[in-house]
Amino acid sequence: MRFSPLLTDLYELTMLAGYLEEGMQDRSAVFDLFFRHNPFKGGYAVFAGLETALDYLEGLSFSAEELDYLNGLGIFKAEFLSFLEGFRFKGSITAPAEGSVVFAGEPLLSVEGTLAEAQFVETALLNIVNFQTLVATKAARIAGAAGGARVLEFGLRRAQGPDGGLSVARAAYIGGVRSTSNVLAGKVFGMPVMGTHAHSWVMAFPDELTAFRSYARHFPDSTVLLIDTYDTLKSGLPNAITVAAELKAAGHSLVGVRIDSGDLAYLSRQVRQAMDAAGFPEVKIVASNELDEYVIDSIRDEDGRVDIYGVGTRLATCAGQGGGALGGVYKLVRVDGHPKLKVTSDVAKATLPDRKRVVRVTTPDGHFVQDVVTLQDEELRSGDLVFDPANPLQHVRIPADAAFREVRSQVMSHGARTAPSPTLNQSADRCAEELRRLPEGCQRLVNPHIYKVSLSTGLNELRLEMMAEVQSRFI
Repeated sequence: MRFSPLLTDLYELTMLAGYLEEGMQDRSAVFDLFFRHNPFKGGYAVFAGLETALDYLEGLSFSAEELDYLNGLGIFKAEFLSFLEGFRFKGSITAPAEGSVVFAGEPLLSVEGTLAEAQFVETALLNIVNFQTLVATKAARIAGAAGGARVLEFGLRRAQGPDGGLSVARAAYIGGVRSTSNVLAGKVFGMPVMGTHAHSWVMAFPDELTAFRSYARHFPDSTVLLIDTYDTLKSGLPNAITVAAELKAAGHSLVGVRIDSGDLAYLSRQVRQAMDAAGFPEVKIVASNELDEYVIDSIRDEDGRVDIYGVGTRLATCAGQGGGALGGVYKLVRVDGHPKLKVTSDVAKATLPDRKRVVRVTTPDGHFVQDVVTLQDEELRSGDLVFDPANPLQHVRIPADAAFREVRSQVMSHGARTAPSPTLNQSADRCAEELRRLPEGCQRLVNPHIYKVSLSTGLNELRLEMMAEVQSRFI
């Protein structure tokens, strides 16, 4: 899939034209993409969107039609449009693998190249990474709340347009929601597709039983019946049991029943009891209707007997407490070999200058303790002091028995991938494994444990020195 380079904010183009006029376009530059607060007021985020971003970067070029459009705006000179004809991304990208668990305050993507190319890609990278990371995080929270139950993504009709629907399905899969109702996503990404029928199917027939029988006749090995069109317990459930018996007599099995309204915990218990009593313990119970991690958690707390949760609107739109947007930002941290710093009156919002590593401190058996952001060439050792980014007076020592692992690696060099892309299953497996290694309490839905992201001694000192230097100019 080609991403048009016009998928950008106008100021990326005007800055690019300005750099060209100033002769600055070829200066070396490094930008960091990061977010300041974990989404959903949670304890972590799940990184997603990298492979989509790399596709965009590898294919970045302007067509003649796109250049004609820019020319028609009447604000760009011919020399700039000529420059864009040969414009490509030839830089490098350092990032975590997709499915990695990441945290506020640490760089995700670091983009290194000429000032022109590293600046221009800002908007598209933020668009891709912000949304997919937000969805993957929401999906991980929902899948965690579901326990061992399966979760189906079916938010296409509520997603932010056709591309949003595909991005939701992809990112949700990485986060742990490994099936979708989106047929195009199934084709494009090779993920399992699943679905039932609508209430309108039942209403189109003279009665509910006739509708159920017809659907089962056409799809005898994949039938899931929606049983709440009229009355879940008095009509839908007994009719579904009748059809289950008829399918069994014909050598087939009813796959499941879906409940889309009412008290899902209570109704699922009643349906399970009736299905088991009728000799159909294998029939799955699917629940839907404005579900999210909080509703699913409450259903399980009330001993609901749901096997599959269908989650649509609140996953596709990332609705809920602290949802809506990730808030990732993209900041310049180095130009022509010199570190750069954005300073505000709030020390917590001052950026982290220069090239950096993100080191994950773990226990000897691999459980995560904290992350430390260091300068690129700085060594981190057990016993070292590390500092709170928001309050440099607060510091702790790295445990004596700590192990270390790099969170990020170079995934693109000279504008090309450095390794083959992982499968979605590999990224989803990575997510599941890293979530298991989080400290206790990080996955709590309410008041989660706050995982520490600290600064190394060298990075902390450089940041403070640069802040003092900038502030001294205004005294």
